[in-house]
Amino acid sequence: MIFFTLSEPAAQRGPAWNEQQTERLIVSIAGGDTAALETLYHLTQAPLYAYLLSLLKNSADARDALQDTYLDVFTAAGRYRPEGHSRAWLYAIARNKAMMTHRRRKIRGEVPEEAGPEPWEDPSLCREERLVLSAALQSLSEEERQIVTLHAVSGFRFREVASFLELPLNTVLSKYHRAMKRLRRQLSEEEGV
Repeated sequence: MIFFTLSEPAAQRGPAWNEQQTERLIVSIAGGDTAALETLYHLTQAPLYAYLLSLLKNSADARDALQDTYLDVFTAAGRYRPEGHSRAWLYAIARNKAMMTHRRRKIRGEVPEEAGPEPWEDPSLCREERLVLSAALQSLSEEERQIVTLHAVSGFRFREVASFLELPLNTVLSKYHRAMKRLRRQLSEEEGV
């Protein structure tokens, strides 16, 4: 049983992802170390939450999927092989949780509450700035939001994003640059209003 509580996802970006530290934590988790799971959570939950929010577009579903992700990490850590791919492994678990949520919605005929993707819930932004940013992100396609979130928020390299989303590298690069150009244009238009 896990004896720590998963807090609300942090609004601030944490320290840079350290692959070796993450792998050591996963190995410790495989041995039943709940303190290592708590440490892993605090180091990785912000980018994973942003990714899940970009997929699910609902903060409650994203929080549920995030918690389920860490429960799966705890139970599956023994099967992880430390080969320098801990980030991809964690994101694959999170993506599977999001897909399960989508399937569950479809089976039940549920329509998700559209909360709008807000991966950058920066407390230093005023309410109006957050609303403008949220509206700008909604102007992107789901695939563009995923690419921007994976690269800009979660820190994946473009090559990793391409591999993870099973897209050609050039497609990822062009979609990212087009999405960022659209975001800049939309945000500058909002400032000019």
